[in-house]
Amino acid sequence: MDKFNPVDMSLWQGRQDPEDGELALRWHDKVQPWAAGAQEPAGVQDTAGVVLLGFACDEGVRRNKGRVGAAGAPQAVRKLLANTAWHLNRPVYDGGDVSCPDGDLDAAHGRLAERVAAALDLGHFPLVLGGGHEVAFGSWSGLNRHLGGSGKVGIINFDAHFDLRMKQELASSGTPFFQIAEQCAAQGTPFHYACLGVAETANTQALFARADELGVWYVKDEAMSERALPTLLSGLDAFIARCDHLYLTIDLDVLPGNLMPGVSAPAARGVDLAVIEPLIAHIRASGKLRLADLAELNPTLDQDNRSARVAARLVHLLTR
Repeated sequence: MDKFNPVDMSLWQGRQDPEDGELALRWHDKVQPWAAGAQEPAGVQDTAGVVLLGFACDEGVRRNKGRVGAAGAPQAVRKLLANTAWHLNRPVYDGGDVSCPDGDLDAAHGRLAERVAAALDLGHFPLVLGGGHEVAFGSWSGLNRHLGGSGKVGIINFDAHFDLRMKQELASSGTPFFQIAEQCAAQGTPFHYACLGVAETANTQALFARADELGVWYVKDEAMSERALPTLLSGLDAFIARCDHLYLTIDLDVLPGNLMPGVSAPAARGVDLAVIEPLIAHIRASGKLRLADLAELNPTLDQDNRSARVAARLVHLLTR
């Protein structure tokens, strides 16, 4: 397997309703190929839009002793997106996948960062389809490269886990935000991190202490309800006000296990879509969102494509 998998446009196929004309289009009718890093990609318009980038990797999940299978997520999401009704007013490009067949996660992070930065440099909005949550370090690194380390970047993570484990010898799906904190310290930039949906039962006291030490704003899963939305939105506003740019990362295991069975660690409680969706819309409305990714979808554990369908819905919400 190549370390970078070219765009496979054969995935983009689905229903046709020619009798309804342009109002009946679906994603498979509109998505175009994108050549990562090219100044003038062959066959692609110059119009700024959304670039989908796959991170077909679960090496970090394996290292974190999780259930592997998330490497198949980018293709699973594309297949469900293909037949999704089109309601966007900007182009969407498929930039192919970064993979990690040799277990060299650091190199895979570098390749993803290169492609994220290239998309940002051309004025696009990169949306990365992971993969394990190790994707976060590669995504953030691409934004950091694009910004040249300038500006205050806020990371908003919807997740049952802090993913602040200390990196020992190797990075994993449990270390990305600790790695980012280390990188911020090394380059002299602030570490602004919010983790929303934290499950107390899934995080040790050591992780809560590390979050407090790093100044993380976090909200536990039981505090994230529809009734609490005004408080949550007020907290988001305060967090966003401190930032120039936002990176949104969604670990799908933040959702209830009955809604999202196809993840390595399904949630015993989780946070409902009815809470997650308005928060995402609020983040988008800030005008500061530069990058987003989805993580931890595991198609091998999915049931009737339920999890992939929810992931495709979130992609639609992030791009419309």
